Amino acid sequence: MDIDLFGAPVRPAWIPGNADRDRSRLLQAMKNWGYPDLAALHRASIADPETFWRAVVEDLGIAFDVPFERVLDDSAGKQFPRWFAGGRINAAELCSHRHAAGHLADKAAVVYEGDAGQRRSLTFRELDQEVRRFAANLTALGVSRGDRVVLFVPVVPEATVAFLACAMIGAITVPAFTGYSADALATRLRDSEAVAMITADGTTRRGKRVELKATADEAADSLGPDAGLRHIVVVRHLGDPVPMRDARDVYYDELDADPRPVETAGTESNDPLCIVYTSGTTGKPKGIVHSHGGLGVKAAVDFGYGFDVHSDDVIAWISDMGWLVGPLMIMGGLQLGATIVLTEGLPNYPSPTRLFDIVTRNRVTLQGVAPTAIRAVAANSSDADFGDLSSLRAFVSTGEAWDEPTWWWLFEQVGGSRRPIINYSGGTEVGGGLLVGYPFLPMEAAAFNGPLPGIDAAVLDAAGQPIVGDVGELAVLNTFPGMTHAFWQDEERYLETYWKTWDGIWHHGDLASVDARGTWRIHGRSDDTIKVSGRRIGPAEIETALLKDPRIVEAAVIGVPDERRGQRVVAFAVLRDAATDHDDIVATAEANVGRSFAPAVYVVNSLPKTKNGKIMRRAIRARHLGSPVGDMSSLDPATPLEDIPLGTGTGEQ
Repeated sequence: MDIDLFGAPVRPAWIPGNADRDRSRLLQAMKNWGYPDLAALHRASIADPETFWRAVVEDLGIAFDVPFERVLDDSAGKQFPRWFAGGRINAAELCSHRHAAGHLADKAAVVYEGDAGQRRSLTFRELDQEVRRFAANLTALGVSRGDRVVLFVPVVPEATVAFLACAMIGAITVPAFTGYSADALATRLRDSEAVAMITADGTTRRGKRVELKATADEAADSLGPDAGLRHIVVVRHLGDPVPMRDARDVYYDELDADPRPVETAGTESNDPLCIVYTSGTTGKPKGIVHSHGGLGVKAAVDFGYGFDVHSDDVIAWISDMGWLVGPLMIMGGLQLGATIVLTEGLPNYPSPTRLFDIVTRNRVTLQGVAPTAIRAVAANSSDADFGDLSSLRAFVSTGEAWDEPTWWWLFEQVGGSRRPIINYSGGTEVGGGLLVGYPFLPMEAAAFNGPLPGIDAAVLDAAGQPIVGDVGELAVLNTFPGMTHAFWQDEERYLETYWKTWDGIWHHGDLASVDARGTWRIHGRSDDTIKVSGRRIGPAEIETALLKDPRIVEAAVIGVPDERRGQRVVAFAVLRDAATDHDDIVATAEANVGRSFAPAVYVVNSLPKTKNGKIMRRAIRARHLGSPVGDMSSLDPATPLEDIPLGTGTGEQ
């Protein structure tokens, strides 16, 4: 019997049936292309990208207005590929125009669900009308091709409209997380040199009002008189009165209802579509540049082949336009003709079963989740009624590594062991996923069963050599559509971040492993690696072991300096019952983790998380060690960093 890194037996979880295989777009394409199995197709996708990507574009119906001359032009170097060079393609045509003119015109395209009970929707016909109207109004305001437009707006239908309207005229969107402070927003306005911003009067989070326009005003005022920001368009989301500055500010609903139409820009495949900023613990945010062709093809592949999305699917995800999931829902879901349900807020507010209420209400077929969110739901849903989930065929999970107890809870208790959890891991910088759990293949709990098509992924040791069965660095040996075209106006930092470790190899920054069976696992970020007495381990393995104790709701693990062993393991745990005996928690933790990596355990009220639910391990470590914590603009104020105790630097409690 196979065993995991802690010596526990591996048991298979998901076994697909005939229906899962029969509906698979990728298996049908594989058959049409004449490959005997997925392994043969994957080898061919890497060996002959010219043939493979042409076949993908045709199979998924990715509409180029002008055909491309060649799939890959890497004459500027491997690090700066141009994809589908010479082709003309526009995201508005892919996701809006063509569906409004076809048989999907009256089908729901975008549904918005707010945490205060708001629900609004647009059909593809209505979406396209709004996209064309707003594109014309942006043009009338002086926004032109290549200009940057910041989207600091909730995931209301107007957010999708704005994203596609900017694409239509060749402007570049800069999605900004609605939880950002004025300083964080100003950084993105300044770095992108934005000429316009789309925002809202406000939004709600946990039922409380968040004044977005006030934050937008403060950010804009901090830019100085020489900044190029000329216009702020305000969506009346809550209906609250807000200050409006003459000549700069205009309400979305007061724009010309019948403006002079504008043509869709003939954007080249590599023309920028959006700049998605990612935050680090130090330094300014990195502006990830995605293009019409690159992100268009990547999103279609991930959603079509990875998630098996068809036009009859309804995809729901708690998201924000400032994280890549927001743009991916548009570029993947809408492009394939599916309905997207953009959900704002938290998975467990206003009720612990909110995620599943949305499934029932919208007849969702594919529900996006994150492990942290499911842990929060599970902690308060022991006797919950999950409602009518008969429409739901699968979950998609991304954002961080799973712990197995939570994975099994979702799979068995909610999914009834009949719905796969499509594990999906990659990043903003690669336009989506590197690894996936294909729903038409068997998969183990909390794992992946392969790289996505066209991606030559590998696990490398410190010398850059492929390894099997051990934890190493996740790397990509080739390039593929959807990888960032560099950082906005900072190519040197882009090269330093991803290409300096090994010559010609993309160093992704995740710890990973792949075994002889082809099962992949993510073990956390490389910079979160813990090294005890020369042995490396990712925090995810230890956290998973800790969470085998049902008294622990959440756990975060860090390494701290230790003179004798290099590092020691320190764990921070949120308990179901704060009165639980601490010594027994520690003893159980040692039994589950093993003595070599047994942690010192601190019981805390909460773990610091970003507003989209990711545990901030680096900030936890910095706080515990008394070091500078860096950029905390994405911290959810409901999970204060001050809950983490200051330590001595040795990990001793």
